Amino acid sequence: QVQLVESGGGLVQAGGSLRLSCAASGRTFSSYAMGWFRQVPGKTREFVSSISKSGSSTDYIDSLKGRFTISRDNAKNTVDLQMNSLSSEDTAVYYCAARRASIGTIAFRTGYEYWGQGTQVTVSS
Repeated sequence: QVQLVESGGGLVQAGGSLRLSCAASGRTFSSYAMGWFRQVPGKTREFVSSISKSGSSTDYIDSLKGRFTISRDNAKNTVDLQMNSLSSEDTAVYYCAARRASIGTIAFRTGYEYWGQGTQVTVSS
């Protein structure tokens, strides 16, 4: 089992940047593929980005490509999401998630088992 704690959320002006970080407990972090999701009140949680357990593969929803970058450090048990050129449409609670993965090169969009508590990102226009 893995426990996830997000940090780095906050208030930022449109056009600005934020870097979210997710710290994972446990000694088997490198066994998990990781993902970031976000949710706006009244809407379903949506996939944002994911990274394979090896870090060699990443995936993003099309609308975010070029603005967001996911990365992980298996030595530090962390996964980050660098968010640039933020707009009010990016306002949401952002969640870190983990799933066990037998293949090291796949970045998954579904099947996540463990979730963090979320961190609020608010972009003012």
